[in-house]
Amino acid sequence: MTHTTKDPLLRLVESYFDDHLRRVRGASRHTLRAYAHALRLFFIFLAGRLRRSIAELSVDDVQADAVLAFLDHVETVRHNTSASRNCRLAAIRGFVAHLLRHDIARAAQYQRIIAIPSKKTRHRPVTYWEPEVVAAILAEPDRATTFGARDHALLLFLYNTGARVSEAVAVRRRDLQLTRPHHVRLHGKGGKERLCPLWPETALALAPLVPTDDDVGVFRSRRGNQLSRDGVTYLLAKYVRRASRAHPVLRRSRIGPHVLRHSCAVALLQAGVDVTVIRDYLGHASVATTSRYVTSNLQMKRDVLDAFWKRAGLVRDQKGPWKPKPELLRFLASL
Repeated sequence: MTHTTKDPLLRLVESYFDDHLRRVRGASRHTLRAYAHALRLFFIFLAGRLRRSIAELSVDDVQADAVLAFLDHVETVRHNTSASRNCRLAAIRGFVAHLLRHDIARAAQYQRIIAIPSKKTRHRPVTYWEPEVVAAILAEPDRATTFGARDHALLLFLYNTGARVSEAVAVRRRDLQLTRPHHVRLHGKGGKERLCPLWPETALALAPLVPTDDDVGVFRSRRGNQLSRDGVTYLLAKYVRRASRAHPVLRRSRIGPHVLRHSCAVALLQAGVDVTVIRDYLGHASVATTSRYVTSNLQMKRDVLDAFWKRAGLVRDQKGPWKPKPELLRFLASL
């Protein structure tokens, strides 16, 4: 695309997405959409602030004070959370770093933007379900029916692999090996691939779903299309509601396919699997992301505290429970 303006801003926007994010970083479609949305909001705000059209914006307009005003706008006017505000800032900083690589003459201008700090946010504890709760959910689909069998296989697959829902619905016949050793090739963020082992039960549940065409998705809707994220969320919510009759904890729980991913991670930790192995199993870029599951599991904290107690050499008093003497009870009654 050619631009009539001599200013390089729009050309650099294109090269940022086409050359840097797609080709160099291998960013996922989700990342591209999120960054494009953040920059679109910023340019709309900037054009309104300067009373110009977006086409008239220039690199000189991308200033730190404008970015700070935009961040205040998304929180106070658009009512975005601090986490969303930080995501918008990350997209802008990434773009400005690209400007810096191609426009060193304005280095000081760009460095002031890159130096804008993220806002501290309060991280919610990770939501997960204990194995017995997951087992109750997996027992709800009617496996005697075609779509009940599909739903059971899908939920079992998500729990077994800890796959992101986008990775699960993208699985094709060529990604699966249902003979020993059972495994699946998952296509993760940034074009990264990883092999994940499958339980024999998962392989058995998947076998009837495998299409004859290598390029057709394993998990399909009633119309034969690839299941969407919303479709998977709907199916999971349906079975969670049914299982909540026996497990009231599910009524207070956040529901979404990612909860099964969290549940897989916590179950692996409880089984004693090293956190670095779990990082690779889940396809995390950093072990720091995986480590948050350790802080979320109360039983693991109890086990650590108990191990600390024993290691410290502090022995519990093995006497029976304390009972007040009759004299003490009479004294208290007289007060």
